[in-house]
Amino acid sequence: MTRTAELLADDPIWLILIKVVVIFAFLVLMTLLTIWAERRVIGRMQHRPGPNRAGPFGILQSLADGLKLAFKEDIRPVMADKWVYFLAPVISATPALVSFSVIPIGPEVTIFGERTALQLVDLPVGLLVVLASASIGVYGIVLAGWASGSPYPLLGSLRSAAQVISYEIAMGLSFVAVIMYAGTLSTSGIVEAQAHGWFALLLPFSFLVYAVSMVGETNRAPFDLPEAESELVGGFHTEYASLKFALFFLAEYINMVTVSALASTLFLGGWHAPWPLNLIGDGVLDTGWWGALWFLGKTLLFLFFFVWLRATLPRLRYDQFMNLGWKLLVPLSLLWIVVVTVIRALRNEQLLTSPQFLIIGAVVIAAVVAAAFLLPDRKPAEPAEPEAPMAGSGFPVPPLDLQVPPTPPRRTQVPSSGADDASKEGAGSV
Repeated sequence: MTRTAELLADDPIWLILIKVVVIFAFLVLMTLLTIWAERRVIGRMQHRPGPNRAGPFGILQSLADGLKLAFKEDIRPVMADKWVYFLAPVISATPALVSFSVIPIGPEVTIFGERTALQLVDLPVGLLVVLASASIGVYGIVLAGWASGSPYPLLGSLRSAAQVISYEIAMGLSFVAVIMYAGTLSTSGIVEAQAHGWFALLLPFSFLVYAVSMVGETNRAPFDLPEAESELVGGFHTEYASLKFALFFLAEYINMVTVSALASTLFLGGWHAPWPLNLIGDGVLDTGWWGALWFLGKTLLFLFFFVWLRATLPRLRYDQFMNLGWKLLVPLSLLWIVVVTVIRALRNEQLLTSPQFLIIGAVVIAAVVAAAFLLPDRKPAEPAEPEAPMAGSGFPVPPLDLQVPPTPPRRTQVPSSGADDASKEGAGSV
């Protein structure tokens, strides 16, 4: 057992309950603040104010929106499956909360005189718990679309499930190199393995693949295809309202916080202080409650990355999105795993020193960059001849020799003689 596992095994039940309540409150509060910060940051990027009425700087706007959802009318479609329709948002939100239980928030601390670690549970297969929770969340999406009894949510749920499952594969492959260097699946063990160097610098390609995969996994722009209003109205949650819709909203933002915290844990040293702050006072900033501060700062950095992408990039087409996952991320991740395995084998056999490895890596990167600049660009296909003449604005216009046929003469209706005689008789009787 690791030191963290030993500390957590001795936690009394009251301390475990405190951790559970604090983690739940932290995730709900982070959801409210992330929604507010997203609207404010995007407003600043787009030169508009954003929410600025409810509370100072509009910080209570998310709370007001949540209360509004709670008091909205809860409508259930006639064709919906009652129990599955009710359970689907719960199935989506619960795994998002469970995933955070294995994330190490900080080192050893003392809480009410009890020595413990800032983590709820430390499992030898912590990363597998995160992947398993993410896969269970897919069931909530599929069941929501199926139980709504409507074709549009069903189509949206199928497309969402294909998207999430596809990017779970790329995300899992990005874990492999980290596990090889850390030698463990435990999240606390991975953090300890980065005490003298972050894996984001040692394994940059794994970090890049994970950064792309976590955006696709959480259905965020530019990969927010499940919520493509122009195509599927609202995706799998079209028929949901009130608190059930709020649960889907909560699950999305909690997933954002979870994958951001996991990115900090796997690639940015977790709760370890960044260099050179970790050298101050023999690492005093790497102990106690300082770790929770560094962990929160790194998590907020990734959440800002989510917001920045949404304000910058347009939504991709579905075929482009799936091609990126299956034809680029997955094959290159497999190739990267082979390269990392060969390098580790050579270093373990002492056939390759660190300077030699850096030189070889620099040569390979230089060759790739040179090939990117030297390869000729693909010539664009010649445009086909337009079927109709084009106006100066580029829009098709009618043929120039078009002759409009003359308007046919208007036919007038002549009343019949019987109707005329009847009208005369009526007038005479009056």
